Amino acid sequence: MNPSTTVLSLQEVVEAEGHLIDSHIMERIFDTVVEFGGRFEVERFHIGRTNSDPSHLRLRVEATDQRHMEKMLAQLLGLGCSLVDSGDAELKTVDRDYCAPEDFYSTSNHRTLVRHGQQWVEVENQRMDAIIVIENGRAFCRKLRDIRAGDRVVVGMRGIRVVPESKERDRLAFAFMTNGISSERQVETAVRQAANLITQAHAEGKKVIAVAGPVVVHTGGVQPLSRLIREGYVDAVLSGNALGVHDIEAALFGTSLGIRQSDGRQEEHGHRNHMRAINAVFHAGGIAEAVRSGRLSSGIMYECVKSGVPFVLAGSLRDDGPLPDTITDMNQAQDAYAEQLKGAGVVLCLGSMLHSIAVGNMAPSWVKLVCVDINPAVATKVSDRGTGQAVGVVTDVGLFLDLLARTLAKT
Repeated sequence: MNPSTTVLSLQEVVEAEGHLIDSHIMERIFDTVVEFGGRFEVERFHIGRTNSDPSHLRLRVEATDQRHMEKMLAQLLGLGCSLVDSGDAELKTVDRDYCAPEDFYSTSNHRTLVRHGQQWVEVENQRMDAIIVIENGRAFCRKLRDIRAGDRVVVGMRGIRVVPESKERDRLAFAFMTNGISSERQVETAVRQAANLITQAHAEGKKVIAVAGPVVVHTGGVQPLSRLIREGYVDAVLSGNALGVHDIEAALFGTSLGIRQSDGRQEEHGHRNHMRAINAVFHAGGIAEAVRSGRLSSGIMYECVKSGVPFVLAGSLRDDGPLPDTITDMNQAQDAYAEQLKGAGVVLCLGSMLHSIAVGNMAPSWVKLVCVDINPAVATKVSDRGTGQAVGVVTDVGLFLDLLARTLAKT
């Protein structure tokens, strides 16, 4: 059915402000209305005179019925549109623990404000797929599993304003990454950009987080990542049991999954070395105790302990051991990750697709994610799951870390 000939009985007026043109947000707003069979009329549009000035759009949208209107508005809200003169956000009280009202508002990772008491209140602990709880005039993102009876939560879409991140000028320099990296010169360019982001984040008082998979050990990235930790460029390490085990195995026995790191050959009976590493840590009483006793004297875990850099090892079903420091309760592991992500400015995702996706879900959109992996599909998957701020560097993780450590040493 052609929307131009359909009677559209419902109308709403929305507004959006920001870098609507160079971020391609305005065309996405128009496309969204058409996609849901609606019609739009631009009531007012003011374009910013410079590249730093925001533009302002006021748009009347029409839909055939309430269902299409609600779906359309939900999408427009995520693009930064807010309903004009909508009043305060509607609140409902939770009746039972873990059970939100059916029409609860589900957050994105973009900066969000809710209208409460006739004032716009910024939502704290911003993350995607959360519920907004109002307490004592403040608004918080809270996971569904943390909702309790008596909480007052935001429902519907009125009185909500989402502020998507503008297209950063320095992000343009990363555009080639998503298309794959084939030459050494391009890798070096990506490393310089990542080094600039790290330096800028620390200058602004923000943290740099490394999310590392065991491939860091396999590709020879232990020494450069250890150097980054030792020299203060990394403020926390988030990973799984495997990184800790393989890192400690390499430090104690010179192998990674039984493969000698010196020449890449299979160590005789080396298949049991990762279990020997776990056993050694248990004998010591934990990773920190292994460092203090002198049993563990090198590697990523060693440098974290010696430098006072926090690390979180999240367990999984396939773990051997696991190490005594590994958090096997998934809710506790998520909370520990989220705690370390507070105040982050840059996250380096190093060869770990699942942990990268998890961190992307937790991080607000103003935190830059640099996703480094030899497989270009990894960065795509992270971005496809809602982490639009992720940029991809397709290269060997060990090579990237080595170049990054050398580059930062020169700054």
